[in-house]
Amino acid sequence: MSARLFAFLVACLCCGAVAAENSAVHAGVVQAELNPSKCAVHFTLGAFLHTVHGTFNVNAGTIRFDQSSDHLTGEISVDVKSGQTGNADRDRQMHENVLESNRFPEAVFVLNHIHGSLALEGESHVEVRGVLRIHGAEHELTVPATIAVRRDVVTATADFTVPYVAWGMKDPSNVLLRVDKTVSIHVELNGAVKAAL
Repeated sequence: MSARLFAFLVACLCCGAVAAENSAVHAGVVQAELNPSKCAVHFTLGAFLHTVHGTFNVNAGTIRFDQSSDHLTGEISVDVKSGQTGNADRDRQMHENVLESNRFPEAVFVLNHIHGSLALEGESHVEVRGVLRIHGAEHELTVPATIAVRRDVVTATADFTVPYVAWGMKDPSNVLLRVDKTVSIHVELNGAVKAAL
């Protein structure tokens, strides 16, 4: 369930950093800073007779992007303890038995590469690669993302799947309830682009 991915995905923002329309940003290295209040990680988990929907908050995110080499670095942090589905009992079980959020309160997507062409203004479709640190382990992750650049503002969305059971988290299924072993993640990011110092 650690959509904390979701994080991530925010890597796309870094790409957005390519916003040449920003008078302060031309060639070279630029930086994108996420606005956590305008970011969210949504997750969907299929289960017998019903589907569970929930959200996680983004803590912070900073990405540096070198326009000349397509090299990017940065981290996007998701608050695992913020996860909620709208049902207190279900949320308690999710945090205690699946996410173990007291032990692993944060998920971090560490960015290291972007593949695809970025438009200086408008919308681009790219792939962001990196390592997702979640539940005490690291997993290589490639995420398709849509990035929209409007002057010095970048927004990004991404959809991917996390095999949380295969990644070491507990399957909450029981005799009466069958739950999917993968969770679908939808990430929405918003940030500001500026020239890197």
